[in-house]
Amino acid sequence: MRLLTQLSNNHKEKTICWHRDISAGIVVALVSIPISMGYAGIAGLPVVYGLYGSLLPILVFGLLTTSPQFVIGVDAMPAAMVGSLLAEFGIAAESEEALGLVPFMALLVACWFLVFYVLKAGRVVRYISTPVMGGFISGVGLTIILMQLPKLFGGSAGTGELPVLLRNILQQSAKFHWLSAVLGFGTILIIQLFKRIDRRIPMTVIMMGVGALLQVLFHLDRYGVKLLPTVERGLPQLHLPEVNLLVTHGSTILARSLSIALVIMAQTLLATGNYAMRYQDEVDNNKELLAYAAMNAVGGLVGCCPINGSVSRTGIADQFGCRSQVMSVTASITMLLVLLFGTPLLGYLPVPVLTGIVITALIGILEIPLAKKLWKAERRELLIFVTACAGVLLFGTVNGVLIGIVLSFAEVVMHAVVPPTTFIGRIPGKGNYYTIGRNRSAQPIQGAVIYRFGGNLFFANIDRFQADIENAIQEDTKAVVVDGRAIGRIDYTAAERLVLLYDKLHARGVRFYLAEHAGSVNDELRRIGGERLIQEGAVRRTITLALRDAGFAKPYILADGICEVRSGAEMVIEHSDKLAEFEWAFGKDAQKMMEQMSEEIAEEAMHADHLDAIDEKEGLHTSWGRIGLFDENEFLDHLEMRLEDMRAAGRLTENELERIERQIETRRLIAEERLQKLNPKALELLAQHRSRMMEHFRQLHPIEFQHVEELQEHLYEELKKNDPQLALRIRELHEKKDKKKIDIEESGSDEIHAGSENADRNKS
Repeated sequence: MRLLTQLSNNHKEKTICWHRDISAGIVVALVSIPISMGYAGIAGLPVVYGLYGSLLPILVFGLLTTSPQFVIGVDAMPAAMVGSLLAEFGIAAESEEALGLVPFMALLVACWFLVFYVLKAGRVVRYISTPVMGGFISGVGLTIILMQLPKLFGGSAGTGELPVLLRNILQQSAKFHWLSAVLGFGTILIIQLFKRIDRRIPMTVIMMGVGALLQVLFHLDRYGVKLLPTVERGLPQLHLPEVNLLVTHGSTILARSLSIALVIMAQTLLATGNYAMRYQDEVDNNKELLAYAAMNAVGGLVGCCPINGSVSRTGIADQFGCRSQVMSVTASITMLLVLLFGTPLLGYLPVPVLTGIVITALIGILEIPLAKKLWKAERRELLIFVTACAGVLLFGTVNGVLIGIVLSFAEVVMHAVVPPTTFIGRIPGKGNYYTIGRNRSAQPIQGAVIYRFGGNLFFANIDRFQADIENAIQEDTKAVVVDGRAIGRIDYTAAERLVLLYDKLHARGVRFYLAEHAGSVNDELRRIGGERLIQEGAVRRTITLALRDAGFAKPYILADGICEVRSGAEMVIEHSDKLAEFEWAFGKDAQKMMEQMSEEIAEEAMHADHLDAIDEKEGLHTSWGRIGLFDENEFLDHLEMRLEDMRAAGRLTENELERIERQIETRRLIAEERLQKLNPKALELLAQHRSRMMEHFRQLHPIEFQHVEELQEHLYEELKKNDPQLALRIRELHEKKDKKKIDIEESGSDEIHAGSENADRNKS
């Protein structure tokens, strides 16, 4: 019963949604009538072809698109680009040549979209920034407004770039017609006013009706007001492509059609993605390219200009709550009815009113809100916006596309070359690192420079990186730590300069560290010549570990002389020891490097009274630097096995081995107790790893393994006599580890047993 109720509710919600989509489709079709007719004229076609572009193409797109609410149609930018091509070739608008060239351009655009689909070129859009696209769209919108402006007061439209358009406006002003101007500018003012009152009121449709009514009542054409030409009733005819055009204008047509396809792809995919993010819809960019190919192929076959996504009409559909492409199907059916029965009424529409409606739609695509945001937030990106806009106005739409692409890549390079950087320090009483300057209480650590670099390191920004660090070094500086969490790549030049900087600072008595970066950066350093930084311990997993290796112990003393206040637990436990650092630094070579260093320490132990590498308080020191707790336990195991090999070979006496083993066991106890407090889970993993390691050692060297066990038992018996409390702590810790090891092994065997039972059951 509950399921039936849910299905009923879902059906009701869907029905309501369809009502909204149908209403939105009807309004979109009616709004498209004057807009599409106006843009068809801009493209050099008879205005009726604008209606043809709102019939089959919108239906095909609605059936193929993955976007629930985006609207397409005859739109400003492709129409202007095709119109400018006609002017460039000296082809008169609405001539036979124009009727052959314009739809052929649409078919070529469809072919380019098929190529884009195969190449999966939808990914290119992510490289065009919002300021670049906003400036480009605004530039195209302003260009078309300036083209159409003379038609508001009875003049003729112009073509070309900004200087030519301004000259045309001045020339056409000699034909200024007051009644036309009142109708044209009045239409713009009324529509804009009602947009502020309630955007859902379809004032575009209403003003079209008002214009037709004024013509019926007052015969405006008798007073010099131009009317739309009579539009024939009926459906479009099939147009076959004019292939011979490729012979006469081949390279130019191909280049221009490619630029139109790029503009349509960029604008439509970006706008579609914007709505998809707003409503959390999933849009497949590659499938969208296939939909664009189909709608332009259909548009070309019915004689129309290239079809584009319409931001203004999508906004109208969105205001009506459209959430499915039932809207596009409805809009197509509505346009079919208009073409069959309503075209005689269109001849009553005054041209100034139509022009006012078109200019109002163009004002809607101007990215003025984006420019205001950039003015307040990011002046550099505003400059990119203005440059893209000016490029279109001064150099045309095609060159504007190229300028936009160049600006997009220039912006990427600018951000990469000049990434955000800052120096960071500590706030007394808080355990993190904070930007100095933005936080009043943040102070640098006395004797240390901590520099945060906010991008990848490569040849173009390594100079700034080095200069920032060198300029920050003071006389008392002992260490420089780079917070490299934003560094994901390092090129050869940067790696070479890092090594030079490391040597230069080392000669001045300053330790240099690269910290917080991903382990893959270490792999890259080893490949391109920066392996010395890793081998000598100049890379550290955290800032804290780098400072500790440089001799800065917690609590830190800040630059103003204040000593951080830390709790007892925090002073004992080093939070950065939660994970193994050695493997992070050396990757697949970690075991090899650990064995190599353990051999170096073992060789030193042969010629010393005690093992200098082990400090009971500070821990284990190697040529790489201080090793963290997790790595230290494994390192001590390697060292034990290496020392036993040396004893078996006669290079180390029993007494020397016993003395060193005592140091190792004492340090292991301290390290494991700290690790137990810090991260019990890590100790479990350590016990499991050590068990496997010692078992491997036992199988390879059974005699040496037995000797190590006997030696450890002998040391334990001695400790029971000399230091009973220490002996008890060692025994308790080992019992805990043994229990955890057994639990882990039993858990693993249970899982294996259960898995085999399931396998047998599946077979039967």
